[in-house]
Amino acid sequence: MGAEVRGHGGLFDLEDSLDELAQLAHTAGLEVVGRESQRMASINASTYIGSGKVEELKALHEQLGYELLVFDDELSPAQLRNLEKALEVKVLDRTALILDIFAMHARTREGALQVELAQYAYRLPRLTRLWTHLSRQAVGGVGLRGPGETQLEMDRRDIARRMVRLTEELEQVRKQRSLHRLHRRREGIPVVAIVGYTNAGKSTLLNRLADADVLVEDMLFATLDPTTRRVNLDSGKQVLFTDTVGFIQKLPTQLVAAFRATLEEVQEADILLHVADVSDRNLLAKVQTVEDVLDDIGVQDKPVVIALNKVDLVDPESELSPDGGRFSARLDPIALLRDRCDRLVPVSAEQGVGIDELLAAIEELLVEQMVDVRVLLPYSAGDLMSLWHKQGIIEGQEYSEDGVWVRGKLPRWVAGIMRDSVRVEAEPSDRGTDA
Repeated sequence: MGAEVRGHGGLFDLEDSLDELAQLAHTAGLEVVGRESQRMASINASTYIGSGKVEELKALHEQLGYELLVFDDELSPAQLRNLEKALEVKVLDRTALILDIFAMHARTREGALQVELAQYAYRLPRLTRLWTHLSRQAVGGVGLRGPGETQLEMDRRDIARRMVRLTEELEQVRKQRSLHRLHRRREGIPVVAIVGYTNAGKSTLLNRLADADVLVEDMLFATLDPTTRRVNLDSGKQVLFTDTVGFIQKLPTQLVAAFRATLEEVQEADILLHVADVSDRNLLAKVQTVEDVLDDIGVQDKPVVIALNKVDLVDPESELSPDGGRFSARLDPIALLRDRCDRLVPVSAEQGVGIDELLAAIEELLVEQMVDVRVLLPYSAGDLMSLWHKQGIIEGQEYSEDGVWVRGKLPRWVAGIMRDSVRVEAEPSDRGTDA
């Protein structure tokens, strides 16, 4: 069930948003038997939709025999209760459905903790015993995965205590992730966080880049827990690619808050690789959705490379020019994206097209992020010299009694390691000659 309120249009039109809701329902294991929509001047505080539409849904219930009604927007606790009472069927909103899918796909302890906390945050104000007398088996338990029915019947105080414990456990997870990131920093390996709309092909791209085995399925949120893989660039330098949870329009605020530990992987990354489905007619809307979420978590200023994935599904004659990999001006969305990000690389993760160009664009951006450094490395600091060779560019060397003066470019995080270890000059000096 979808509704469009006059003057409050979203990035997607009503029918496209309902198409996505149907995909979510399919992912949750539901069979969609119909859809309804309503365009209205304002939201009904009692039932979200108008009273006339409620009567239509009651008639459809008798006609179709549906057992579950899913709304495309988040409903208030009162609206849920009133609709369930009026229709005598279970009612879910989009947020509950997404949380349910996340509960299905949380395969690690960390993922399960984050989903459980998000579910409790959503369900706490919605606790009701209205449906304890109805069979839940008929709808496959959708909307009840995760904490489970027994836990849902706890009183609010017990649930609040459980949320405190979950928050404490997740804080430990966050600290562990911070230690892992610190270890990676000490190795001097840059991190590229793969972000994008759900089902844009992020996991497929990671598999292609790193010859990995990340789960890939044609459904929304097929993967939930972050996966990190090491990739060798043509220069011999190494980069860590981290695949993160996919974003979606109307992303529940509970998820953004609960997934703080996971989203910190994005916040701490050096570069964002934004994977977008170039064959999707809602390309711009989905790119904007991802950018909005990135703004919400405070990473709007990070350097970005956009991988326009699934180029093999685009008709080159009508939309994409193969001329040197340049995009045709006829494809207006691409022209608009180029105004926002000048690093757009057409790829097909499935076919392996454009992967070398993508890695080259990432390496070029990494070089641009480097700073000029001149440092005296003692002869005993062979590990630091090795780190410079691996992650930086050496432009000159001068040998002295105390060690080797090395000048060149380093990523900022490696320059920080050098600064903590040896004598560093921020800018190259004129003294000496290159070795």
